Amino acid sequence: MMRTLAFVLGGVGAAGLAAVLAISGTPTQAQQQAKATADSTTAPAIVDTGSLKGPRQPIFFRHDIHAGQLKMQCQYCHYSVAVSTEPGIPSMQTCMGCHLVVSGSDSSAKTEIKKVRDAWNAKQPVEWVRVHFLARHAHFPHQRHIKALGPSACTTCHGDVARMPQVFKVNNVNNMGFCVTCHLERNVSRDCSVCHY
Repeated sequence: MMRTLAFVLGGVGAAGLAAVLAISGTPTQAQQQAKATADSTTAPAIVDTGSLKGPRQPIFFRHDIHAGQLKMQCQYCHYSVAVSTEPGIPSMQTCMGCHLVVSGSDSSAKTEIKKVRDAWNAKQPVEWVRVHFLARHAHFPHQRHIKALGPSACTTCHGDVARMPQVFKVNNVNNMGFCVTCHLERNVSRDCSVCHY
């Protein structure tokens, strides 16, 4: 609902609505969802990000908080994955759907969320560092794999992102052997023309 409000009302209306709900004592949907879906898996506090696997990003986006602790579905942010060959990088509008209201609970979270807000206010996209690459001669339609693999689709290739403070390459998705093994296990086509142009 928050994403719809941010889209329909241009973001400012959503923030105003959240403020009205906060004043009236009615919890927002995001607050209700966070309370209802919090589990015993709490993302750990991280003091030194230098030891984490994966490329350093311009904003320390915690997948283990968003996808793990808060149980946000991958497709909430990567909304084009079910209809496109590419999973898509979330738009700033998607981030701001929540972060117009959510500012963080500690100083490190507040610092990173401020970077998101500053980019939004400057109308500048965040230049994320790509983690996964696929050879140009290979064709990997994400939407087909999401449909075929269901809820575990993302973890099949990308690992348990919900437990990663910073995303890193778990499987060598650019290795034909990885894909062939998966196709063999699931008894699906291994015809060359399925994946190669």
